[in-house]
Amino acid sequence: MLIALPTFAADNEIYLDQSGTTLNLDIEQLGISNIIGGLNSTAGNLNAFDIDGTTMTIDINMIGNTNKFLGDIWADSFTGFYEFTGNTNTFTIQVDPSNTFGADSSNQNIAVTGSGNTFTLNQGTTALAATLDLDWIIQGSNNTVTSNINIDGATNYMDIDGSDNTVNYTGTGATASAGGYFYLDHTGGQRTFNIQQLSTQDNDWLKIISIGGNATSTVCVIQNDQGTSTSC
Repeated sequence: MLIALPTFAADNEIYLDQSGTTLNLDIEQLGISNIIGGLNSTAGNLNAFDIDGTTMTIDINMIGNTNKFLGDIWADSFTGFYEFTGNTNTFTIQVDPSNTFGADSSNQNIAVTGSGNTFTLNQGTTALAATLDLDWIIQGSNNTVTSNINIDGATNYMDIDGSDNTVNYTGTGATASAGGYFYLDHTGGQRTFNIQQLSTQDNDWLKIISIGGNATSTVCVIQNDQGTSTSC
């Protein structure tokens, strides 16, 4: 079932409620203040953006400023391509927060060109994001990325070019196979990195390459395997 209802409070708005398998979803929005609704969507009070199923491909392309991509994806074995070109856009996505399908075997790719954007991706809130392959390519300044992943053999690669960017990443895992790998490759000026890897029964791996000028920067890394709680 697929329902898409346009409204007219913003430039463009999409209300999306889908369930089933083998979905191929391709959406492109051009302009400013567009919304693909869900979570805290406002303007025409959308809500929804609820995609349920397995073996899906989701391709989202938003071009412009102050656009919003908000919602829940309840899926197993899915591929997501998300491309944002513009400034002050908002991306807030939860993947399988209640372990409906397991959030396994997903491949997500997020490409950002612009500044002042805010991106939040939480995957496997109560499920396990088994064998997740997550890739970020971010070009621009003053962007903020927050990602919380319940890892289980997950790989997280982030390539950032630009100054004054902030990364908040927490990878948790409580099974014997919960090891996670995070690779952060950064070029730019001032930056803030807060990274926590908290697998309790397996190894975590971290690689950071950061090249920048003399601007003040903050890097906090915590790897905690059932040890005493600590902070930076």
